[in-house]
Amino acid sequence: MSAPPAAYAQPSQPGAALWIGATVAALALWVALYSQLEPFSIWFVGNLPVSPGSHLHEALSFFALDTPKVLLLLTIVVFGMGVVRSFFSAERTRAMLAGRHEGAGNVAAAALGVVTPFCSCSAVPMFIGFVSAGVPLGVTFSFLVSAPMVNEIALGLLFGLVGWKVAMIYLGFGLVVAIVSGWVIGQLHLEGWLEPWVRNLRTAPADLTTQRQTPADRIKAGLDAMRDIVGRVWLWMILGIGTGAFIHGYVPTELLASIMGRGAWWSVPAVVLIAVPIYSNAAGIIPVVEALLGKGAALGTVLAFMMAVTAISAPETILLRRVLSTRLIAVFIGVVTVGILAVGYLFNALI
Repeated sequence: MSAPPAAYAQPSQPGAALWIGATVAALALWVALYSQLEPFSIWFVGNLPVSPGSHLHEALSFFALDTPKVLLLLTIVVFGMGVVRSFFSAERTRAMLAGRHEGAGNVAAAALGVVTPFCSCSAVPMFIGFVSAGVPLGVTFSFLVSAPMVNEIALGLLFGLVGWKVAMIYLGFGLVVAIVSGWVIGQLHLEGWLEPWVRNLRTAPADLTTQRQTPADRIKAGLDAMRDIVGRVWLWMILGIGTGAFIHGYVPTELLASIMGRGAWWSVPAVVLIAVPIYSNAAGIIPVVEALLGKGAALGTVLAFMMAVTAISAPETILLRRVLSTRLIAVFIGVVTVGILAVGYLFNALI
């Protein structure tokens, strides 16, 4: 058979060099934009009919600087982790954890939770997949705590907004909470408290045969992740920055320090209780964290608040009710809450 005419030939796909070159150019543009954020925010707010030094001026300055800053940080972190995530899949993650015993399995599950593409919205399908694949219940819970609480978006934004020390502190203690919580739940042997239909599930071994991806495929995965995640969280991010701007501009430093300072022993459990009904994510809550720290709130109290919002919020527990009995949910919340309270009190005592 003769070859098809040139007019009907399939268009050639852009080569790897073109994708890599475009990515490098986009990264250079990102750096240029990020370097001009502070001068732009000063110029923008300075041209508004607002008295310098007023509460409104301070709030608008915070909002004008943090909105583009968080957006830029969010896009670069999500893109980078989207590329990393192209090396993972739900099946591969399941296979990594299946057959692992308590202890080492909890550590592996918590570590995987940091870099795998799952959050509280995917808690139910991931939980079902893990349990049905034979992953121990305690190991599954370590992943369930780590994935939404110590995820790469939280760490990237913390690093960009409040510095690497706070980001590393959050990473370390978040992993400890996830590992210890899962291990404790595993030692209680509560498999009988799963919903009956979940206990009866069994799946075939995960298929790890995946098609080899080119650099262009991985860049596309990063772009897809950026469109998906930024598209889902930008509104929460704006709400969080708005809340942070209000705190920064209008809440007196002395008042906030007295409520959330080291001397207020009751502040840690209070912020955990406040966090439970809040529906947010890392992108939305971190600007609030930045404002609280800037106003003199104790680091331990602020970290406890952030952990509670991302790990034991009411929306996630409602989703988990589909697969866990009420008793098991109560144990899960209780164990994780104890770990979060311990982190809060420990930091307030040491720092």
